Amino acid sequence: MPKTPSSRLFDLIKSLSGSEKRYFKVMNKAESNSKYWLLFEAIEEQEEFDDEALQKVVYGQEPVQSRKYSELKAYLYELILKSLQQYDEQTSIDYQLKTSLQSVRSLYRRWLLPDCKQLLKKVKKTALKHEQFATVLEVLDWEKKLAYASADINYFDAHLSKIQEEEALYLRQMSNIKMYQGLFYQLYLMVRKNTVRSQEGREKLQQLAQHPLLASEDECLSFRARILYYRAHALLEYQLRNRAGFHQHCKQLVALVETRPFLLREDAAEYISILSNFATSCGYMGQYDEMRVALRKLKAVKPKTIDDQLKTHRQYYTNYFGLCINTGNFEEGLTVLQGHLKELKKLDKNLFERSSFYFQYVYIYFGVEDYDQALTYLNEWLNLPRSVEQQDLQHLARLLNLIIHFELENTILLTSLLRSTQRSLQKSGRYNTFEQFFVQCLRQANQSPGSRERRAIFQDNLARFQQLTLGPSDKAMLRFFNFACWLEAKASGTTFASVVQSQAQQTAS
Repeated sequence: MPKTPSSRLFDLIKSLSGSEKRYFKVMNKAESNSKYWLLFEAIEEQEEFDDEALQKVVYGQEPVQSRKYSELKAYLYELILKSLQQYDEQTSIDYQLKTSLQSVRSLYRRWLLPDCKQLLKKVKKTALKHEQFATVLEVLDWEKKLAYASADINYFDAHLSKIQEEEALYLRQMSNIKMYQGLFYQLYLMVRKNTVRSQEGREKLQQLAQHPLLASEDECLSFRARILYYRAHALLEYQLRNRAGFHQHCKQLVALVETRPFLLREDAAEYISILSNFATSCGYMGQYDEMRVALRKLKAVKPKTIDDQLKTHRQYYTNYFGLCINTGNFEEGLTVLQGHLKELKKLDKNLFERSSFYFQYVYIYFGVEDYDQALTYLNEWLNLPRSVEQQDLQHLARLLNLIIHFELENTILLTSLLRSTQRSLQKSGRYNTFEQFFVQCLRQANQSPGSRERRAIFQDNLARFQQLTLGPSDKAMLRFFNFACWLEAKASGTTFASVVQSQAQQTAS
C-alpha cells in the first residue's frame, strides 16, 4: 500500500510570515535556479497540499525518482529551519544569549580568557534584564570555570561565596516561576475543559483559590512570576463568574506588563492574550471607553509570527464586534465588519476559521436591518456541525430564524416554521420557559393583521416577559441575544438599535 505523502514541508512553508519568507529568499538567492527553489515557490502558490502537482512543477516531463524527491523535500525542510534559526537570532533574546554563550565557548577553546570575561559580563546584564535565569546560571558556571582554568585563587577567595548566593537566588526565582506556571496551567485546563460545572471541579477551583502562592503578590520573586500571579487570579475570577474581579485583575495585568515594553516585543503572543482578556472584561463591566483603548492597543501590536497575526485579528474583531453589538452601534459594526472581511483575504483560509464569526455577522446585519444578509449568515451558521454541548446555540439559532422571517414579513413561511420549531424544541427534551413564551408571542404577532394590533400584542408580551421566572437555560439564551430589547422595540415602535443604545448608556452611567 503506497504511503500517504507527508505535508510537513507544506505546513512549514505555510506557517512562515512574509518577512521570514523574504529572509529565506535573500539568504539563498544564489540558488534561485535550483530544484528546491522551484519547490519552495510551488508550495507558496498552492492553497491545498497536492504532492503530484508539486512534482510536476519541479521535474516537468522528467521521470520522478521517489527517493530523490523525498531527499529534496528533506533538504529544503532543513534549509528553512536553518534560515529560521538565523532569523530568530536577530529578533529573539533567547537566541542571542545562546549564540553569545557559544561565542564564549569558542573564545575559551582558544584561551582568550579576557575576551570571555568581557562577553560574559554583557550576557549576564542582558539575561538579568530579561529574567533569563537559566542563562545567568550558565554565566556563573563560566565565571567559576575561567577562574579555575587560570588558577585564580584570589578570585575564588573573593567571589565564591557571592556566586553561590547568586546561584541560590536565581534557582529560587526559577522554581517560583515554575510553581506559578503550574498553577496557571491547572486553571487554564479547567477553563478549557469547563470542569467547574461539576461539584468536583468547583471544589478543586476553591482549593486552587486558597493556594499560598495566590495569597499575596509578595510571594512573587520576579517580574515574570508577578505576570503569572495576575493571570492566574484573572482566570480564577473568570471561572467564579466575578466580573468585577476579572476586570480588576486584567487591568492590573495590562498596567504591569506595559512597564517593561522590551518584554512585550520579545513575546507578542502573551501581550495579545492579555489585551484581549482585558477588552473582554471591559465589555462585561460596560466600560466601553476603556474597551476602545484596549482595542487600539491590540490593533497596534506588531505580530512576530503567523500565529500572532491570526490571534490579533481574531481577538481584535471578536471584541470589536462585541463592543458594537453591546452598545447598539450596528452601523459602526458594519463598517468594522467590512474591514474585517477585507483583511481576511490576506489570511490563509486553511489557518483561519471564518465561521467562528458567523453569529456576530448575523447580529450586526440584524442590527442594521439588513435581514436578507442576516438570514444568509444564519443559514451558514445553522449548517455548521454542532455538538451536544452546544445545545444552547442550536436553540438560539432556531429562535433567531423565526425573528428574521418575522422581520421579513414572511407570514406564511413563518406559520410553518413556528410549528416545526416548536416540535424540534420539544423533541430536544429541553423546551424551556422562555422558548415557550417566545414561540407563543411570535405566533400571536404573526396572526395579527395590522401594525397597531401587533404593537399591542408585543406590549402585553413584554409585560409578561418581565414577570417570567427564568431558569439557568433561559438566562443562558438571553446572554447570547438581547431578546428583551427586541421585544421592547416592537412594543414601542422604535428600532432595535436605538433600544440597545439606550440600555448601554444606562449601564455605562
